[in-house]
Amino acid sequence: MEEQQIQAYGKINLSLDVKRKRPDVYHDVCMVMQTVKLHDRIFLTREKTPGIRLSSNLDFLPTGEDNLMVKAAKLLAEEFSIKDGLSFRLEKRIPVSGGMAGGSTDAAAVLHLMNQVYALGLSVKDLEKRGVKLGADVPFCLHRGCYLSEGIGEILTPLPNLPACILLLAKPAFSLSTKAVYEALNVSAIPKEEHPDVEKFLYFLKKGNLSEITPLMGNILEKVSIAMRPEIQVLKERLLSYGAKVALMSGSGPTVFALFPLEHKARAEKAYQALRYGEDRHLAQQVYLTEPWAEEGGIDE
Repeated sequence: MEEQQIQAYGKINLSLDVKRKRPDVYHDVCMVMQTVKLHDRIFLTREKTPGIRLSSNLDFLPTGEDNLMVKAAKLLAEEFSIKDGLSFRLEKRIPVSGGMAGGSTDAAAVLHLMNQVYALGLSVKDLEKRGVKLGADVPFCLHRGCYLSEGIGEILTPLPNLPACILLLAKPAFSLSTKAVYEALNVSAIPKEEHPDVEKFLYFLKKGNLSEITPLMGNILEKVSIAMRPEIQVLKERLLSYGAKVALMSGSGPTVFALFPLEHKARAEKAYQALRYGEDRHLAQQVYLTEPWAEEGGIDE
């Protein structure tokens, strides 16, 4: 049968605060998440042979029942009694275990794709209710743009997009476990003044002035992740030395994004060349130039 495809976009955290540890395994968070144009591609072919199959361009990526894409497909296939065999092919570009919701966005894309292919008639809200069963970031990944994310990630409020800028994404050669980072976070021991001021950030985000927004970006998980892997701090400082307005870890890391105003494109490109091919290539394994997601075209390597 004809192959269907969809794009799955990554995200960065413009602000990330953790309010408390809940009685269950989760934490209550207050995050501002922004979709970026860096994306994976997912292809679906319906087959006569039953079962859900997944292949990837990355040989180390698990493709069995523990993969979130497979779980997403199985969730809808069982609920709607879909008998076709489902063969997924993943072209992966978003860093794996990098704090950019790569697995969550692929799962969200599978939900969207199956909803379209099988005309299931599910709204985005319907998909959110199913997506949160797969992971806390999946509801956000069903959207594109900028959102305030609260609760465990399932309470979403749309926000104005981050103003146009250039984003350099750099992921070191190692990965960090989100679970391990959150387990090591002692929220009650962190002074109030060290928490990102999300409310103030939102005020200036709505004003839309990049120079007022960037000083208020913060990520409370950096303290934990940098203690585990000090290389993250080295990478941040190096990116700032190239003139980035801010260099911040996304999610639980270790991917760091550096933000450059559009007029500083040359600085962004110099940093990219140094980290990808030059003197700083030991600091990052994957390096991309991209920008905040928007309907219009633009940079996407």
